[in-house]
Amino acid sequence: MQLTAKLVQVLPLQTGQGKNGEWRKQDVILETDSQYPRKICVAIWGDRINNSQLVVGNNLTIDFDIESREFNGRWYTDVKAWKVEVAGATPVGISHYPAEAVPVPGPSAMPPLPENPSDDLPF
Repeated sequence: MQLTAKLVQVLPLQTGQGKNGEWRKQDVILETDSQYPRKICVAIWGDRINNSQLVVGNNLTIDFDIESREFNGRWYTDVKAWKVEVAGATPVGISHYPAEAVPVPGPSAMPPLPENPSDDLPF
């Protein structure tokens, strides 16, 4: 699933030690832009945490999974991000040029048209 929303709060970074080593988790609060805005808490884990993107006020595009689990008869739901980007940002390796900077071939670069249109059929 994918969501684009405004970052309204960055919660404190959580760290710990597990059986596979150290882990890091950053929870962020996003607010949707709709007639009835909704706030959503999204968890970002490990290497996906990029503090330069997590600036309050940024519009973020987040690809995420929703997961629920049961503990002692109660259900808990997590929204886990697997990709975070600043909305509208240009991906690395892609650049935008203004329309006037894109070369357009002029009439001299075009091949000449045949004088008899019936002669230009490829079969």
